[in-house]
Amino acid sequence: QVQLVESGGGLVQAGGSLRLSCAASGRTCSRCVMGWFRQAPGKEREFVAGISWSGISTSYADSVKGRFTISRDNAKRTMYLQMNSLKPEDTAVYYCAASPSVGVSIRATLYDYWGQGTQVTVSS
Repeated sequence: QVQLVESGGGLVQAGGSLRLSCAASGRTCSRCVMGWFRQAPGKEREFVAGISWSGISTSYADSVKGRFTISRDNAKRTMYLQMNSLKPEDTAVYYCAASPSVGVSIRATLYDYWGQGTQVTVSS
């Protein structure tokens, strides 16, 4: 099993920044695609960003393009999400996920491994 643990969430004012981390442990997920999803109260879980094993290919939801940056350090088995210019509508629980798929996918059902989530709250 692959274990994923998120960190870095918190409370921030609108316009501020946060950096989320996702540390992997346990069985190595060889060449796994990784992604960030979020879920706000009363809403479905939605794709935020994804990154290929090499880090060359990335994908972002339209709502975060230009503000969020996904990256990964395979040597450290860690993925990051730099979130800038945060808005109140970014408030949600953020989850990291890993998938053995070849390409980055926005579909949560294709991700086999999930973290417990970290709360991000953006005040206006």
